[in-house]
Amino acid sequence: MIAEYPPQLLAEVKAKTADRQLTGFTPGQGPINPDLMLVGEAPGRHEEKVNIPFSSASGQELMGFIKSIGYSRSTVYITSVVRQRPYSIKKVKDKKTGELIEKHPNRTPTKKEVLAFAPLFDWELATVKPRLIVPLGNTALQRLLGRNANIGELHGQLLHQKIQQANANHDGYQMSSTKYWIMPMYHPAAVLYARRLEPTIKDDWQKLGREIKTLKK
Repeated sequence: MIAEYPPQLLAEVKAKTADRQLTGFTPGQGPINPDLMLVGEAPGRHEEKVNIPFSSASGQELMGFIKSIGYSRSTVYITSVVRQRPYSIKKVKDKKTGELIEKHPNRTPTKKEVLAFAPLFDWELATVKPRLIVPLGNTALQRLLGRNANIGELHGQLLHQKIQQANANHDGYQMSSTKYWIMPMYHPAAVLYARRLEPTIKDDWQKLGREIKTLKK
C-alpha cells in the first residue's frame, strides 16, 4: 500500500485544477507489486464520500468480476486516472416546492484534467509495479494508449506495448521507454447500462484470468 503521494505532485495537481469542477480526493488502494492494477476513470459521489475506489454499484460489479478469476479487493491495486470527482452544475426544479435547486452530478473528466493528473499517475504506476495493467473504459484506455484507442475494439485483448507518460514539462505526453502488459476491459458500469454486454464482459474477465496465469509462469 502506498503510504502517501509526493507533496510536490499533489501541489502541482492542485494548482492545475484550481479552476476546475473537481472535488474530494480518492487515493489508489491495494498492494505493491500486484498481479493486476485496475485503472478507472475518476471517483464518483460514493467514492468521494468514503474514499474507497470503486465502492459504488459499478464497484460491486467489478468485485464480482475480480472474484470470478480468483482475486479480491485486497489482492489487486485499484486506482483511476483522475483522483477527484468531476462534477457539472445543473439547476433543476424541486418536484415538491417548484423552487430551482442546484445539483452537482458526475461527469466524464476532460482531457486537460486527465493530463493534470498524469505525473501523479505515472509516479503511482512506477511505484506499484503491477504485472498487468487493466484500463477500465475509454478514459483510462486513452490515457495509456492515446486518443485513438477504443475500448470497443481492444477489450479483452492482451497487449504488450509502450504507453503515454507525461513529458518533461508536464504539458503533454510522450511514449514510455519500456513496454507494459495491458488488457483493456469495459468499464463495469457498462453492465449496469447495457446488460447485453454482460456475457462479453464475463468472457473477457475469464480470458484475463487465463492470461495472468500464463504471464506468471
